[in-house]
Amino acid sequence: MNTPERTAAAPSADAEKHATRTAVIARQLDQIAPGTVRVRTAPVRTDRDGEQQLTTWVALADALDGPVKADRDAHRAARGLLLRMFPAADWTRPQVYDAITGALAVDTPVMPEELRR
Repeated sequence: MNTPERTAAAPSADAEKHATRTAVIARQLDQIAPGTVRVRTAPVRTDRDGEQQLTTWVALADALDGPVKADRDAHRAARGLLLRMFPAADWTRPQVYDAITGALAVDTPVMPEELRR
């Protein structure tokens, strides 16, 4: 009996573009702060000398969600990279970028299941 060979579907252009973009961002994040897999940003309002200013808090995390040691310039560079790669994102809201999946999402706090009871 002849059975037709199944070939894997060719990746769509969008999927290939996403994979390439994800790899580029991951490589650049690792150059900025080795071990970085997750970047969290949050807008923060500060009062400096009676004047309100909007700044951005940036946290770099490893694959286990532990903090990555990095200086201020590295945090600034990681934020700048994401701003350039995702210009249409709403940066007035907290965001989280996952370098493994390439996903940028609004970072909403989640209550642990054991606290919901």
